[in-house]
Amino acid sequence: MTSPSAPPARPASKTAADHSARAALLRAANINPRTGLATDYLNHFNEAVMLLEMIPDMPECVEDFLTWKPLSYAEHFTASNFKARDLAIEAYNRADTGTRTDFDNITSAITSILSAVSDAMRKVQLDTTRTRLAQQATGWVKPLVMRAGGVINGEATNGNGAADVEYIMTH
Repeated sequence: MTSPSAPPARPASKTAADHSARAALLRAANINPRTGLATDYLNHFNEAVMLLEMIPDMPECVEDFLTWKPLSYAEHFTASNFKARDLAIEAYNRADTGTRTDFDNITSAITSILSAVSDAMRKVQLDTTRTRLAQQATGWVKPLVMRAGGVINGEATNGNGAADVEYIMTH
């Protein structure tokens, strides 16, 4: 009687070929194969920033900004026309936990700022106050969007959003 044996190990070349094919698939879909994240999600925040930047010159744009609603990564892609939206969501779910946590912390901060500014703008009526709120929010959000883009593009962080030089040098 023979004992059941483990399934044969996959040859290293097959694993490397699978990894290479997946990376090519992700790259073709504009998803960073190293991080599993897509910059398309940042368009969601860039839209809000663009509206905020227009408020000082066109105060009526406040109404457009007030219709902006926060969306999670998956909600954004589910609602989008992004051709590889299912792949984007799946890649996000498979992304390194530390990278995804850094990314989620940054985008959560962006969402909190934009939501708070939206709430404040609903309470005030003066265009000058709304302009000031829009300018302050833009100053806070734009650097965070850039940091989120850095995480998407593989600029390693040390868990608090700061670059981790050791990680960068070894990967």
